[in-house]
Amino acid sequence: MLFDPHIDGVRKLEELFDRARFQGKRVEIDAKDLKHKELNDLMRECILRGAREIVLKNVCGQRYIASRLFFNKPVKVNISIYGTPGNDLGAFLSGHRIVVYGNAQDGVGNTMDDGEIVVHGRAGDVVAMCMRGGRIFVRDYVGYRCAIHMKGYVNKIPILVIGQTSQDFLCEYMAGGKVIVLGIGVERHRCNYVGTGMHGGEIYIGGKIESHQFGREVGIVEIEEDDWKFLEGIVREYCFYFGMEGKEDDILGKNFVKLIPVTKRPYGKVYAY
Repeated sequence: MLFDPHIDGVRKLEELFDRARFQGKRVEIDAKDLKHKELNDLMRECILRGAREIVLKNVCGQRYIASRLFFNKPVKVNISIYGTPGNDLGAFLSGHRIVVYGNAQDGVGNTMDDGEIVVHGRAGDVVAMCMRGGRIFVRDYVGYRCAIHMKGYVNKIPILVIGQTSQDFLCEYMAGGKVIVLGIGVERHRCNYVGTGMHGGEIYIGGKIESHQFGREVGIVEIEEDDWKFLEGIVREYCFYFGMEGKEDDILGKNFVKLIPVTKRPYGKVYAY
């Protein structure tokens, strides 16, 4: 059904197609003044009609972009966003690639399962909340409680890369995956309670940070050769995505610390009896 009569003010999908400009499998959509449901419905219908590359122009706060692009057959779509997407960009994302040429609001990659999100700017709070697969790259900084409840399963290892720094409660209750904070242009990290309640996964932080800023559930361990190889690969990708080729050595030259949980179930007595 292309029109939901229960939502007031939502136009029929057929009437929205004057916003879509197809060029083969590429489609450009003017998102100006579109409600979030109109935009997401139009994106879905364009993919059903053969689009594999979507360019969104004039995005301004529409929520849930790309959050319901599930199909009977596996489909991979590249989505470019010009403007500022609203909350829960790429929520439940399953295999698609999203590039934001600007900032993003809260909840980027909420419960993301697979794919990639690249933000050419900053992102808000709870980035990568409950993320269970895929990768997120944020060029600048992020807000509070990012990577909260991040988890991994078997071969799924979610990765969040932050170029600068974050606010408090980074990796709260983290259960798996990897978070990398590069500390670019940051004299000293000011985030506190890093890893509070953490019981799985790994955190890498570059730059100056003090032990009192960590939660009681994490400990500092030595960075080994495999860790450096991993960081080198991540930094190369980060620099490639954001036009910083040649800066890899400067970034990797920072003093990095690696944090891991020192107990597997820090709150077991609170939640289980």
